[in-house]
Amino acid sequence: MVILWLLMALLMLSFVLLPLVRRRRGMIEQVHPDHPDAADPADYGFLRQEELDVRLPGPDQDLLDALELVQRTQDYRAAASLLAGTETAGELRWQRVQALGGAAALELEQRPGGVHETPGGQWLRVWRAERPEDAGGAAVHAEFLVQRAWRASATGTKDFRLLLEEAREVCGQAAELAPADPVPHIIELAVGRGLGLSRDEFERLWLKVLDRAPHHMGAHLAALPYWCEKWHGSREQAYAFAEAAAARAPRGSLLAALPLFAVFEHLPEVNLVLGLYRSEVVAKAIQGAQHAAHEAGSADPTLPHVRHLLVFFLVRAERWAEAMQELIHVDGHVGALPWTLAADPAAEFAVYRALAVAGYEANGGSPASLPG
Repeated sequence: MVILWLLMALLMLSFVLLPLVRRRRGMIEQVHPDHPDAADPADYGFLRQEELDVRLPGPDQDLLDALELVQRTQDYRAAASLLAGTETAGELRWQRVQALGGAAALELEQRPGGVHETPGGQWLRVWRAERPEDAGGAAVHAEFLVQRAWRASATGTKDFRLLLEEAREVCGQAAELAPADPVPHIIELAVGRGLGLSRDEFERLWLKVLDRAPHHMGAHLAALPYWCEKWHGSREQAYAFAEAAAARAPRGSLLAALPLFAVFEHLPEVNLVLGLYRSEVVAKAIQGAQHAAHEAGSADPTLPHVRHLLVFFLVRAERWAEAMQELIHVDGHVGALPWTLAADPAAEFAVYRALAVAGYEANGGSPASLPG
């Protein structure tokens, strides 16, 4: 039995780590990167792995400029100004709060501080001290605490719960400072999942979000894990939540893609059967996500989240040309599922991108034949 499991693990590893592939007589063969037939993602204008930005799912130059200034000067005012000018009810504010809170958490993780060293993320502490009534600063502080909990403490430990309890308190402060802003309540969804709120408590929190932003894609992405079987629900409950959201989604909303995220949350940890990714359930979810991506506006900040997950599923289903169509839209930024679950998101993305390019070329595709 041990040998059988080892063989299965090796087979799975060969698929995940396959750097470059080609098709011959219907089979996938490994090609060494230096081989003249090796597919080269650079031929398609894709960035090198080391150039991929792991901070964001898609471009937001205003955020990157503000974040660079804040981290270089440790002056929070650029971030405060950015959030003050960001629409309260939109998706963009949620993503910017996530990015700023995550940046502060990562800084602290990298520079915990000491006798002669200022801890990382000091700009956030100064922001909160100097502007305690700034709703943006409070929201970023709450997100920082949530990310600290998930990054620095094992789930369910005392430190984990203490950080989440503090985050819940700060979420309440942020909500009082900006009653119409859904972001504090969206952040609290992750708190509720970590603390194991009862279904009634979680649904009351969810209603606060719906009252402010009923079609908020980011909010639904934050709420979905609670209903999954790995947390406090089941596969059936997660699918029901996602399908209900998709059914009531207005035209142009990316909520129609939510069932694909529910499918992803319930994939087996080890799967060697290609048919899973060509099954009716997966194919239907892919179709819904593709339709949603097509109908959504190109400026929707949550669109890259959908496209990145489509890359994953389309490559697994060996739908190479469709995967390439998604890659030309998202290449350059990899701060999204499923890549962020890997220890090296850029490397994980690069593997799937290489598989897509190789499969595309093995079936007659080329840079010239790929529409821009």
